Amino acid sequence: MKVKANRIRKWKRAASRGVTLVEVLIVLAIMAIIAGGATALVFPRYKESQIRGAVLSAGVIKTAAQQYMHLDSIGGGCPTIKELVDGKHIDATKTEDPWGTPFKIQCDGDEITVISAGRDRKENTPDDVKDVFKDADIKRVAAL
Repeated sequence: MKVKANRIRKWKRAASRGVTLVEVLIVLAIMAIIAGGATALVFPRYKESQIRGAVLSAGVIKTAAQQYMHLDSIGGGCPTIKELVDGKHIDATKTEDPWGTPFKIQCDGDEITVISAGRDRKENTPDDVKDVFKDADIKRVAAL
């Protein structure tokens, strides 16, 4: 009976001791490894989703610009983002790409192209995003 009581006391003391610093550090290290792996898997998808968002926004601006040219344009020239906002064709908060730079509208006759400067925020570089991008173009730019 005495041996059993000693075992119970030892077991209670071990249970009430708590967690050591080494155990906490091991758990933190495991959590950091899991978070790092998740980040490595998610980040490429995040870049691709930003590009897809830019393509969709550019398409909306292109539609508004086409509507402006055919219905509201006095001189028939290429509209600017400011003219589209002033004419209430687009919302003023939707004039920038996911990287914070304003979209550019280029016209060649009746053909309208909306361009984003891309992730590097510089024009005429390989990562520029256009409204006519297909899935292959999106994946190519995301890989840059």
